[in-house]
Amino acid sequence: MELKPVIVEAVARVCRRCAGTERKGELGAVLAEEVSRYSILDLQVIGGRLRNEVDRLPSPYREAIRPYFMDQLFGAHHELLLMHRTGAFGRLNARITDLDRCRAYWAMVPAGCFEPDHRHERHAHLYEPRHRLFYYLLAGFSMFVLDRPGHPVGTPFPGGFRVEARRNRYLCPVRDREGDLPYSICNYCPAEPSGVG
Repeated sequence: MELKPVIVEAVARVCRRCAGTERKGELGAVLAEEVSRYSILDLQVIGGRLRNEVDRLPSPYREAIRPYFMDQLFGAHHELLLMHRTGAFGRLNARITDLDRCRAYWAMVPAGCFEPDHRHERHAHLYEPRHRLFYYLLAGFSMFVLDRPGHPVGTPFPGGFRVEARRNRYLCPVRDREGDLPYSICNYCPAEPSGVG
């Protein structure tokens, strides 16, 4: 896929806007504005690709993980837009909990959006780097506005382990294993390693 400079700059601009925020409400408002630019067709393409990715997983893991992946994207999408429409971001004045980690995340995202994907896709011509950006925007909302893990609580992993919430802490069984994947949201997640898995 040939990268058009206008698309590269558009993704970089969004990430600069996000990295330039210091308060949770400010970041939430920027994210809501950017996510609102996605059309129904964009959401259908993103949802279709997610469905195809999950369909490739072995059963019964495929059935167990599907609702969590849907919630990670579309549940977060709904919550982001609901908070925006109810004015919640105007009242959310707390500073981003880990501003350095947040800025490092937004510095990584453009490269992650343009990382080549060599998997066979039925409708690859419909999928664009800005569709991958959608995933990063919603993960950023969960991790830096809500201080939640990038993967929702309860998300299962092979071996029977899950993302957990315990006494105002989040624990993840794979949190310390993502270093080899430079564009993984897990490298920036506020969850702590659970020590299992």
